[in-house]
Amino acid sequence: MNRHRLVLSFWIGVLLLGGCGPRTRSVAVDLTRQQWNGRAISYSGYRAGQDPRTQTYPSREQVLEDLRILEKNWRIIRTYGADRHSEDVLEVIRENRLRLSVLLGIWLDGEPGNEAENAVQIENGIRLANAYPDVVVAVNVGNEILVHWSDHRVPEDRVIQYVRRVREEIRQPVTVADDVIYWREHGKALSEVVDFVSMHTYPMWWGQDIDDAMPMTRAHFQSVRDFLPDKTIVISEAGWATYTEGELHAPRAGDEIKQKRYFEELMAWAEQNGVTVFYFEAFDEPWKGTGTEGHWGLFTEGRKAKPAMQDWYPERMPDGPTSPVYGD
Repeated sequence: MNRHRLVLSFWIGVLLLGGCGPRTRSVAVDLTRQQWNGRAISYSGYRAGQDPRTQTYPSREQVLEDLRILEKNWRIIRTYGADRHSEDVLEVIRENRLRLSVLLGIWLDGEPGNEAENAVQIENGIRLANAYPDVVVAVNVGNEILVHWSDHRVPEDRVIQYVRRVREEIRQPVTVADDVIYWREHGKALSEVVDFVSMHTYPMWWGQDIDDAMPMTRAHFQSVRDFLPDKTIVISEAGWATYTEGELHAPRAGDEIKQKRYFEELMAWAEQNGVTVFYFEAFDEPWKGTGTEGHWGLFTEGRKAKPAMQDWYPERMPDGPTSPVYGD
C-alpha cells in the first residue's frame, strides 16, 4: 500500500470507529488531496522564559493545557522542529487520546555550516514519524529555507536530498514549507519530489492593510496553482499580527480587530475552496521579542483569547487589551 492510501485508510477507519473524530467536522486527513481537512493551526508552546534556542522547553503539563485548548476547535496542528517539544506534543496527544493530528516539522538551519545539526533533525523526524503513525499525518522538511530573503538558506539540491531520504524511511507524505515567492518562481524541481506543496502567504509583510489582505491571499494561492497546476497546494502559514513595529507594514496594520476579520475571512475561503490552511499561530511567543514577531497568536502568552477567539472561548476572556496599544 502506498503512503497516500495508508494515511487516508487509517483516518477513514478511525472516523468509522468513532474513536477520534473531530468535534467540528468529520473529514479524513489527507494533505495530498486538494481538499479542506478541517481547521489547522501552527503550534509552538513557548511561554515566558522558554526559548527553543536554549532548549528551554514547555513542560508536558503546559503542552497538555495548550492542546486541550486547541482540540476544541482544530483538527490539525503544525510543529516546527524534530525536538523534545514536538516529541512531547506527540506523546501527550496519544496518551490523552486528543482529537488532533500533526504535521511534524523537521527544522533545517543554513548550509554550509550546520550539516551535523540538520542530520540529527532528519533522523529524529524519521524516528518520530515512524513511532507515531497514528498522530503524524505528514512531515515537513525545512521552513523558509529556499526563498531569497531567508537567513538560513539551504541549497535546493540538498533540500531535495533530504526530502528523498525522509520519503524513503516513512510512510506519511512529505513536503517543504516555503514562501509564495519561491514556489511560484523556482519551485518546479522541488515540486517533483514532494507529495504536496506547502506555501506561506503574509499580506501584512507585503505592506497591505486589512482591506487588501484576502485579495492578496487569493492571488498568491492562484499564482502557485498556475505555476504548479498538477500539485496539491496547502497554505502552511498565513496570519495577521495584532501589533506591528517597523516600516515593513502599513501604518498600524497590526490590530486585534483586523486579525479577527482576516481569520474569519481566511477560514471561510479555505473551506469553500477546498484549501487546507494552517493559521499562524496559536499563541504569542515572548522569545521572539516585543515587536511584530511576538504578536501573531490568536491567544496571548497567558492563554487569554484575543477578539478572534472570544466567541469560541468565553472562559478565556481577558481583563483588558491583549496586545500593546499604539502611542500617538
